[in-house]
Amino acid sequence: MRAGSLFIISGPSGAGKGTLVDRLVTRVSGLWVSVSATTRAPRPGEVPGEDYIFISPDEFQRRIDEGDFLEWAEVHGNRYGTLRSTVEERLAAGCDVILEIDPQGAFQVKEAMPSSVLIFITAPSMSELERRIRGRGAETDEQVRTRLETAEKELRLVGNYDHVVENDDVALATDRLAGIVESHRSCEGCC
Repeated sequence: MRAGSLFIISGPSGAGKGTLVDRLVTRVSGLWVSVSATTRAPRPGEVPGEDYIFISPDEFQRRIDEGDFLEWAEVHGNRYGTLRSTVEERLAAGCDVILEIDPQGAFQVKEAMPSSVLIFITAPSMSELERRIRGRGAETDEQVRTRLETAEKELRLVGNYDHVVENDDVALATDRLAGIVESHRSCEGCC
């Protein structure tokens, strides 16, 4: 059986990565989206095990020590990571896998799995990123400033990605993202 393809989607907070991934999986059949583990508290409306695997800082550290993560990073004071076993199992079964992770984690995975496809999602401008972040109503002014500072750093990494999708219009950005994924897929609808 042929192994699946790994697609790593990252970009700054507020770029619309989650929205595009949600639309992508309804449009392109057979994709499996990995659920990241995190130490941060759930946002309103987030479902444990579906949006994130919410775990304590102590458990997260234990899993780091045991080598359970394919990648992990500390972002905005919280830890996020991708469980190695679930991704490797899905790829070995021939599934195409989507990881929606920050750039730091994206480069860790790319180093470990060089055939993975890096896709960077961005917004049309920094002011649009700020508008989107503030529109969520989940962050303090200080957290918004931190996210914008991080976004400026992340935008400098665009040249290290295989593809860049500007999320200026959700429908058009979904079209572009779907085209990229379909051009790199190992299988169609096999998951």
